[in-house]
Amino acid sequence: MNHKEEPQHHTTDQQPEWLVDLARVINDPGYGRWQAMVTATGGCAHPVHLAGESLIVNATSGEVLHSYRTTDEPSGRLLVACGNRRASVCPACSEVYRADTFQLIRAGLSGGKGVPQEVSAHPRAFVTLTAPSFGPVHTRREKNGTVRACRPRNRDKVCEHGRPVGCHARHEPGDERLGQPISGDCYDYVGAVLWQAHAGALWHRFTLEVRRTLASEAGLSRREFAKRVRVSFAKVAEYQRRGLVHFHAIVRLDGPGGGSEIPPDWADHDLLSRAIPPAVRRVTVASPPSDLGRWDLAWGDQLDIRPILLDQSADGLSERAVAGYIAKYATKGAEASGTVDHRLSCPACGGRGRLSLMASCGRCHGTGLKPGLHLDALPVTEHARRMIRTCWELGARREFHGLRLRSWAHTLGFRGHFSTKSRRYSTTLGDLRQVRTTHRATEARERHGLPPLGDETTLVLGHWRFAGSGYSPGEAIMAEHIRQKVATARKIATEREDG
Repeated sequence: MNHKEEPQHHTTDQQPEWLVDLARVINDPGYGRWQAMVTATGGCAHPVHLAGESLIVNATSGEVLHSYRTTDEPSGRLLVACGNRRASVCPACSEVYRADTFQLIRAGLSGGKGVPQEVSAHPRAFVTLTAPSFGPVHTRREKNGTVRACRPRNRDKVCEHGRPVGCHARHEPGDERLGQPISGDCYDYVGAVLWQAHAGALWHRFTLEVRRTLASEAGLSRREFAKRVRVSFAKVAEYQRRGLVHFHAIVRLDGPGGGSEIPPDWADHDLLSRAIPPAVRRVTVASPPSDLGRWDLAWGDQLDIRPILLDQSADGLSERAVAGYIAKYATKGAEASGTVDHRLSCPACGGRGRLSLMASCGRCHGTGLKPGLHLDALPVTEHARRMIRTCWELGARREFHGLRLRSWAHTLGFRGHFSTKSRRYSTTLGDLRQVRTTHRATEARERHGLPPLGDETTLVLGHWRFAGSGYSPGEAIMAEHIRQKVATARKIATEREDG
């Protein structure tokens, strides 16, 4: 089937575009092969189209043992998964990413994937680091199962801008006001964006400071402590409704060789729990000098430290619960806080149909578009809109160029990685993907009666080029149907394994 990139319109009998295209897809002679390729991607929402060929040849004689050419495909193309981690962009690929992240985190807690099972006896803590307050926001408060007033203040008291300083509403979970400032004019948007832009630096300094504090608590120099104990980390960023990130992290104490070595007896849960709070309080990062002022950026007052245990208990979290929690947030993005899930771009020179922040980017002279901000068309909350505007305005200032705030306006200034780990924590996502790739290649060679993968008597030669991406309207409907079937099959298989 040929992928159609040009826009399609209603037919003369006014049948919907998607229905006409769906009939074309299902009745196409190549539908069976197309369906097989989409199934192989797991029902990817935005597959990449490749054109080219791959040959397996005898290294000595040059004989072609097997060949694959996209010219033999009904569509002339091969579909491969996009690999996007965000659930809002591609549910199928994000589920693979979530499962890989779960395995990576679980291996660092329970062993497996090259990590010894003895790692489960190492001291581990699940730590949540939060952003400070830049102004009161609407929130849902509960106590003993009863929903309480959001911000119970004097009803007659107003801020300097004439707005109420409190809120007496008892918000429902889906209330659109949750996370929005009580008074937007009083909210420190500049401070919030600068904190967000430096969140990665704050995390890095925390990892350094916690090592210093652990050494101090143990009565050792940093050098001596490093000879006896290695500190391993894994963390994920979660967006709050107010548009700022939390970091959920696993902190683990190992012997000097990493997870394969048990730490000394004195390096226990108590030492870890004592060291984290002062390390968090001492971490600060100064914003770049500016005539707008100076911000000493730090973590918020809310800090949660819970031990990770083999099984769930009242005082801690189970290994599986922690792995599942981190894996879930690894596929989320800034869209959870009311913003968009893509970079903002100029429609006149490459916006590709996306809603845009700017009417012109400076390269579009002669288009008739006037430069400036056009935020009203963005499907975002008013709070996110003001944070995006702040990113854009700060990004134009010379002192903030290094923060690349315009490039990261869609993430409200956050420019760090959503999930990271230290080198010795466990395996890597790359290793997990390579195992999957090797397994599939091995199955394919067995199916075609070829020498095993890695056999030095054969060479793999290939030539590929990008030939497009995505689906037509009818293809998208069928691809989503395939994704649901694949997801259901995986869920059943997982339940059988757990059972």
